[in-house]
Amino acid sequence: MPSKMLSAILLILCTLFSGLIGHYLFLDLHWIVAAAISGLLLGLGSLWLMKLWLKLDAERIIGGMIGIFSAALFGIILNTGLYRNIEKPEIALLVYALIMTVLCIVGLQLGASKARDLKKKVETRSDQDRKIVGILDTSVIIDGRIADVCETGFVDGDLVIPQFVLKELQAIADSSESTKRTRGRRGLDILNKIQKQSYVKIIIDDTDYPSIKEVDQKLIQMAKIMGYAILTNDFNLNKVAEVHSIQVLNINQLANALKPIVLPGETMKVQMLKEGKEPGQGVAYLDDGTMVVVDNGRKQIGKTVEVTVTSVLQTTAGRMIFAVVKA
Repeated sequence: MPSKMLSAILLILCTLFSGLIGHYLFLDLHWIVAAAISGLLLGLGSLWLMKLWLKLDAERIIGGMIGIFSAALFGIILNTGLYRNIEKPEIALLVYALIMTVLCIVGLQLGASKARDLKKKVETRSDQDRKIVGILDTSVIIDGRIADVCETGFVDGDLVIPQFVLKELQAIADSSESTKRTRGRRGLDILNKIQKQSYVKIIIDDTDYPSIKEVDQKLIQMAKIMGYAILTNDFNLNKVAEVHSIQVLNINQLANALKPIVLPGETMKVQMLKEGKEPGQGVAYLDDGTMVVVDNGRKQIGKTVEVTVTSVLQTTAGRMIFAVVKA
């Protein structure tokens, strides 16, 4: 709100200049008083608008100013043609003032409202672009496999690390026990590795819950309030989070899901389809398209035979299974 002195000066100037304009135009005491009262009302309206605008956000003020400027420019262009077609100057002046007032009010309202809508769209887009994958706990950081998962590009979003988790990790790194100290330092190295990657961003959250002492309980509280998932390898934390209906992303469960469908020593039945690259080899395929290379399987082409898995090779191109015909 403007100061009292500034408000008084503004009201005096509006009243004085309006009275002078009335004296210049009409030379009648009644009209001069009416003009002065009009100026006073104009000053009061200006103060009210100023008070209202000071409460608005910066983007709405800027949008309103742009709207007024655009409307005034359009009004000048429009009034130029009308002013020439009106013979009486006083009527032309009134029409000019009316059109400019209406256009400026409309421009002010449109500019302010559209600026607010634009801000909402930008904020919404920013929230969508900065998707939070989940909160990291100490166990998953020390484990280290989360860094490899991030490096593959499968983690699309940001990872949150609470400050209390960092404190726990630092306490482990400063432990007097060499084993704990090594694990803690490994966790810090993993964080540095993730931060250097371009796929994800580490967000350190200073939110804390002083009334809660255990780190696991703080994680659960934070996940419940913010609606984030928890990334962990801790079996007990996993179960407690599920009780609280919190989504848990467990790296161990992910590793189990990515285990080979067969292990060395297991047997399976496959149909030999073609020759392999090496002499005596036969090639078969599983239902998911996995290639099975069978030693001494060339003679069994066209037949369904039982084979024993000798090894499984996992590459970036896919999985290959090597086997021999079961004796």
